[in-house]
Formats: sequence, C-alpha cells, structure tokens
Amino acid sequence: MIHPDIIPKIKPGAKVRVFEGPTAAPFEGLVIARKHGSEPGATFIVRAMRSGVGVEKVYPIHSPAINKVDVVSSPKKIHKAKLFFVRKISGAKIRQRLGVSL
Repeated sequence: MIHPDIIPKIKPGAKVRVFEGPTAAPFEGLVIARKHGSEPGATFIVRAMRSGVGVEKVYPIHSPAINKVDVVSSPKKIHKAKLFFVRKISGAKIRQRLGVSL
C-alpha cells in the first residue's frame, strides 16, 4: 500500500520510483496522468524509456501489490492535468518544457 502522505505528491510531472512485489526491480519514470482522485478505483500512469522504447504502466493507488512509491522529484509548474503529449516528443524537449528528465 502507498503511504497516505505520499498520495498527494503523486501528480503529473513528478518523477517517481514504484516498488511492486518483493523482488521486482523498481520502475522509475514520469507520472503523465492521474485519474479518479482518491476513489477506490484511482490510478496513475508512469512512463519511462527502456532500451529506446517508451514503456507505460498503469498503477492502482490502493493496490496491495505496491510496496512503496518514492517521489524522486516534483514538478515546478505544470499547466496540464494529463501529459499525453510527452508520448510524441523527445527527451530533450521534455526536459525543456517540464524541467524533468524522462
């Protein structure tokens, strides 16, 4: 379970590290969307680059499979709630527009 103090810090533009399962490697990437607030079905989407390919994972906020979420960096100022435009632009443009590396 995600600690209740961390849940408000998971917002679009934040770089997070998600630990799921006892031995699985953490998945680190950029939060591009958060849906349904803090309802039982709330989720957040994390995007990372793996071997030059964009990989996205959808995580339920209230999932018992998630051991821990670390917020590596928070966004300075994001004007959009959904950052789906990140899928089409390069890493250099992402850093320029958001101030965060992917």
